[in-house]
Amino acid sequence: MCEYCGCQSLEAVGELTREHDAVVNLVGDVRAARRDGDVPAMAGAARRIAEVLAPHTRVEEEGLFPALAEEFPGHIEALEAEHRRIEAVLGEASDAVPADPSWPQRLQEVLEVLREHILKEQDGVFPAALSALGPEEWEAVEAVRARVGTRLARTGA
Repeated sequence: MCEYCGCQSLEAVGELTREHDAVVNLVGDVRAARRDGDVPAMAGAARRIAEVLAPHTRVEEEGLFPALAEEFPGHIEALEAEHRRIEAVLGEASDAVPADPSWPQRLQEVLEVLREHILKEQDGVFPAALSALGPEEWEAVEAVRARVGTRLARTGA
C-alpha cells in the first residue's frame, strides 16, 4: 500500500490502512478456499472481512468522507456505492453458508471491486484527506473511531 505522502503517520489513516492490510490478507484466505472448493471456508473468511469492514466503513462514511464530500462529491458517492455492493455480497454469508450456487463467483467478483476500492482509498482518498482536512476534521474522524472501535489489535494482526 501507499507510503509516499506521509498520510499513514496520522493515527486515523494508519488504523484504516491496517484494516485494509487485514482485509487483503483475508481475501487471500477466500481465494485459497475457492481454489480448494471449500465454500464454508469462503463464507467464514467473508464474515471475518465483514467484521473488519464494519467499523472501518463507519469511520470513513461518518468521519472522513463528509469532510471530503464537498470537494470530491462524485468520488465519495462512488466509494459509498461500492461499500453497499461489497456489504451486500459479504452479508449473504453473515449467518450461514449461502445456498445460492452463484455466491462464490459473486464473492470473487466483489472482492475484485474491494481490491480496487482499497487502492482508490490508499492512493487517492487518504492523500487528499492529508491536504484537505484540518485539525477539527481529524478530531471528528477520531471521535467516530472512538465511538465504533476497531476489530484489530494495534499491531495490525
